[in-house]
Amino acid sequence: MSTLETMSRHRCHGGVQGFYRHASTTCAGPMRFALYQPPQAEHRPCPVLYFLAGLTCTEETAAIKAGAQRLAAELGLILVMPDTSPRDTGFDGATGDWEFGEGAGFYVDATEAPWSARFRMHSYVVDELPALIAANFPADTSRSGICGHSMGGHGALTIALKHPERYRSVSAFAPIVAPSQVPWGRKALPRYLGETPEAWADYDACELVRRQTFPGTILIDQGEADNFLEAQLKPELFDQACAEAGQPLLLRRHAGYDHSYWFISSFIDDHLRHHAETLV
Repeated sequence: MSTLETMSRHRCHGGVQGFYRHASTTCAGPMRFALYQPPQAEHRPCPVLYFLAGLTCTEETAAIKAGAQRLAAELGLILVMPDTSPRDTGFDGATGDWEFGEGAGFYVDATEAPWSARFRMHSYVVDELPALIAANFPADTSRSGICGHSMGGHGALTIALKHPERYRSVSAFAPIVAPSQVPWGRKALPRYLGETPEAWADYDACELVRRQTFPGTILIDQGEADNFLEAQLKPELFDQACAEAGQPLLLRRHAGYDHSYWFISSFIDDHLRHHAETLV
């Protein structure tokens, strides 16, 4: 287990918001994450909710912008917010394009060189990070949920569907539900996973839900004024796939809301309560 470095800690709603760094074996380099400990964590292990951020974001984005700590403190939820990819990889093409590379890991385990050496965010989120949390914080990782936004919503859905034994609850804000069919995914997935569409299907929520449903209702919130709604997100495809598979889905559409954290902060309480119903 790698040594955990505390970068900063801040008192927040009676708990502690911390930012941490460690040497990741999965991603073969330093990784960062944010973690909020509610007041209850001083006395007992608390359930864990992972929040996966989207394109261009870091471990700071949701911690600062989502406004989740107040209700997490009330409900007794630990919040874990990892970075969205390895950093300072030195790979050609890893920077300079906000839709691919650093800041855009798409929560896959890359199989194509050079990305396969470090871009292994799926295994990092599912295996290495929970083990690190369990070893260093008062966390009950047997009670875990996962949530995310946009690219992170794609990550949350695919991770939960691939590992339903690891997570008791899942939700997403404006997720990329069918990366195999939209420009963001068609740009990133071939470079990470190769040109075989079957490999992309392993990280496509619409394809995965047809193979294996999640034991619980999936909550998705989508803004109707989202600039990416029609070209990149296409929630109707996941709605149809869930209906065909018999997967319970609560898909809520909100007039006037866009893709930003103003949207997330408006409905984050509903997501925390959705997870707390199962975790707390």
